This record gives sequence, structure tokens and C-alpha cells, in this order.
Amino acid sequence: MNNGYHKNLVFTAACIGMCFFGVSMITLGSVLPSLVTKLGLSGLQTTSLVTFLPLGMLIGSLIFGPIVDRFGHKALLVPSCIIVLSGLEGLIFFESIPLLQLSIVGIGLGGGILNGETNALVSDISGESEKGSRLSFLGMFYGLGALGIPSLLGVLSEHYSFETILQGIGIIMLAGILFCIPVRFPAPKQAQGFPVKEGLGLLKESSLLLLSSILFFQSGIEGVCNNWSTSYFGQATDIPANQALIALTCMVVGLTAARMLQIVIFKKIKPATVLPYSLILTAIGFGLLTASPGFIRAATGMVLVGMGLSSTYPVILSILGTRYPALSGTAFSIALAIALVGQAAMNGLMGMVSVYAGGIVFYPYMMIGSLIIMLILFKRSLK
Repeated sequence: MNNGYHKNLVFTAACIGMCFFGVSMITLGSVLPSLVTKLGLSGLQTTSLVTFLPLGMLIGSLIFGPIVDRFGHKALLVPSCIIVLSGLEGLIFFESIPLLQLSIVGIGLGGGILNGETNALVSDISGESEKGSRLSFLGMFYGLGALGIPSLLGVLSEHYSFETILQGIGIIMLAGILFCIPVRFPAPKQAQGFPVKEGLGLLKESSLLLLSSILFFQSGIEGVCNNWSTSYFGQATDIPANQALIALTCMVVGLTAARMLQIVIFKKIKPATVLPYSLILTAIGFGLLTASPGFIRAATGMVLVGMGLSSTYPVILSILGTRYPALSGTAFSIALAIALVGQAAMNGLMGMVSVYAGGIVFYPYMMIGSLIIMLILFKRSLK
């Protein structure tokens, strides 16, 4: 017990919330083809649906920090889980475009809040020596949530409709919410009122902005990998479409497996020491993707990319939690909002490069260049 709350119960609730975030990130992409077929959506309508997920996530990432610092974690964790579940149910039952858009905004909003809120919560309940290890353990549950949806849809879709599968997943998610409801969480850090001046002052902190810039590129690389890898394999290699999807899945497998290893590694080695080597490992992975790789080399490269990228969020967020303990939620909110902007910006840049500057062949080289910038920024942030 610690100040009225049980650390292990709170940590379990945070892991459930992170699993919900993984579900929120992957569900739309997994069921979108079925939605298009079911409702006969046009290309414009489909694009309008996809656009609302990052919009909701950006709003969630911006608002969660001040609310958590002022009112505490429970004020957001349980409601955000309910919002994600409600959005998921909307994909099952709604057939009008505006209601589907509202559901997708809800999935993004709840997911954006949960991503930051669960990381801030684990940072707040962890001692300095265990932050990196616990944040890696937390991040593993993102992988479980993200892998679970497409895996279940792939296995069960021959026997059940996507609506039935999502309803079953919804029952499991409801059980997770019921577990979290009675759990007592840490008290608010700014219960007497949010210090607006200090919160706004974080925007001038060079250390926070440097660390957030690393997440700008990290999130951008992850987004480009998720959205452009299969296109790269299809256009720049001879890898067939089904194997390209398997190679993409290898990245998530590598990321999840590496975070399991980091639970042990970060207890023995300072997390900040690990990050430069992780970024070099990521660059090696992208190096394997150059020069028209075959399936084995591509899959190996994607595993290394996932493993290398796995440490960035736990390391950077553990540093932020240590440097800004009184306003950790707000600091995380700023950092994750900048990360989301990076994801949108780098996806847009990759799109322009692929159309106007010689095609998708530049994809791995752009990623290696971004990793070099991350290394430089990290070295500067430690000074």
C-alpha cells in the first residue's frame, strides 16, 4: 500500500488502459475493408472516416495532461476506456457517416488520452530506478492490444462477421473497465488548482522541447512504417502482398518482444544508456530493407526496426517524468501532442517524396536520416 492506493492494482489498471490504446490504434484499419463493403462507401467517404482517428487522438493528447494534474488519474482512465468501448460499438451498429465519424473521433479521443494518461500514471507511481522498466512493461500491453484485434479477426472471420467478433472483444473490454472502477488511484498533484503559469512555462523548457522533438521523429517513423512499408515492398521489391503484410507484422512482434526484454534490462542498465544503441539497431534494420530485399531479409529488417524503436518512448517518458514530477501529466501531454504532429508531418512528407521525388525507394533512407537526427537531439538533451 502507498498513500491509500495499492501500486500493483494501479499498475494493472494502467496496463488495461494501454491495451485499450492498442485496440484504438488498430481497430479502424482492421475493420475498414469490411465497413466499406457493408456500407458501400466511396473513396471520399472512406478517407473522411480515416481522417477522424488522428483528429481525436490529437485532442486527447492535448487535454489529458492538465486534467490529470488537476483532478487525478481516475478522472480520466475509466471514462476514456468507456469512450473507446462506445466508439467500438458504434462501428458495429451505426450505418450513417456522421455517427460513424463520431464513433471514430471517440476511439481516437479515448486512445489519445489513454496513451498519455497511462504512461504518466506509471511514471508517477514508480521510483526513478524502475521508471524505464515499468514503462517498457506498460508498452508491451500496447502490442498485445494492437496484435489482438487483427489476429482475432483473421482467425475468426471465416466463421463470424466482424460485428460479432467486435462484440466479443467488447465484452472482454467491459470486464477490464469493471476491474478498474473500484481501484483507488494516487491523489491529484495539483488538487488546489492547476498552476497555469507553470504549465505554460513548460512550453519554454528547452529540455522538454528537445525530448519532445525526439518523439516527433519516433512517432513519424512508426507512422511511416505502418502506412508505407507494404507499399514499399510491393513497388520496390518482388515480395508478394501477403508476405508484405507478414513482414509488417514482424515489426510489432519485434517491438513487443523487445519491451519484454527491457523489463529486465532497464532494472540493471540505465535506460538512457540503451537508447543510442537501440537507434543504431533500428538503422541496421532499415539498412536491410534497401536494395530490393527478399522476404527473409525484409522480415528480419522489420523485426530489428521494431526492436530498435521499442525503447524510445519508455526512455524519453521516464526522463520527462523525472525532470518534471510536479506537472508530469502536462509535460507528457506536450510531448505526445508534438509526437502526433510528427506522425502526420512525416507521413505527408513521405507521400510527397513518393510522388514527386523519385518514388518510394527513398523510404528506408529517409528513416535512417531521421534516426541520425534523433541521435543528435538525444545527445544534446543530456547536456
